[in-house]
Amino acid sequence: MHRWVSGGHLFRDWSCSSDLFYMMCFLPVSLFSIYRKCFLPSWIPGGIKLPFRLKPTMPFNPSASFPSDEGWPFAKYLGACGRMVAVNYVGEELWSYFNAPWEKRVDLAWQLMEIAEQLTNNDFEFALYLLDVSFDNFAVGPRDGKVIIVDAENVLVADKRLIRQNKPENWDVWYESKFDDCDKEACLSFSKEILCARVTVDHNYYAICQNLLSRHATWRGTSGGLLHDPPAEIAKDGRLEALLDECANPKKRYGRFQAAKELREYLAQLSNNVR
Repeated sequence: MHRWVSGGHLFRDWSCSSDLFYMMCFLPVSLFSIYRKCFLPSWIPGGIKLPFRLKPTMPFNPSASFPSDEGWPFAKYLGACGRMVAVNYVGEELWSYFNAPWEKRVDLAWQLMEIAEQLTNNDFEFALYLLDVSFDNFAVGPRDGKVIIVDAENVLVADKRLIRQNKPENWDVWYESKFDDCDKEACLSFSKEILCARVTVDHNYYAICQNLLSRHATWRGTSGGLLHDPPAEIAKDGRLEALLDECANPKKRYGRFQAAKELREYLAQLSNNVR
């Protein structure tokens, strides 16, 4: 089990590599076409056998391999030199909207949950797990109000098709991430080995709810999360708080999966009502 604190401080053993840039599970087949398109010289023939395999230490950036113009929630990739990556400026950080009007914060929260769902379940059968989730790693477009991931350095990519094919131990058992009530800001606990070996994982829901939306979220000395201080009628109803709590720190078995689904639907409903 590993713990990541936003800003780059890693607690507990990291057995993959000495850094956390662009991490992948071992995906030598299905990600090769993506890697070729983004990083290999165009003159290398498609059928040639190259003397290496994709490994977690090789340069791989989701902003390049999962481009924004194909619907992925990453900043537009402009280029790279070594480990330095240039992406398009999106807008103000999510942090700038912490005290925005309730209507705006509800819309942003809904978008964040939609991002968590897209990165977890998509037609490409890749799961992209966010390991560093804070208000500074997301930005909001000034014109369209769209939430975008602007810091994709710490993303773990797993190929669900490969997991189904290799069938590691407990591969088809749903995995519930463990709530981490640490004394640092933007903490996340995770097991890279499990994320790389399970098809159904709630990590992204856990990360977004715990570090951005729920009362457990802390950042720059604040608490309460993006959905702090809801209107009186919503606070009295209690449904939003209950869903956020179950999504961040579930009390029922597999409760986070259901809470995330209901929270997405509820936020969509609230967002439509306030528009």
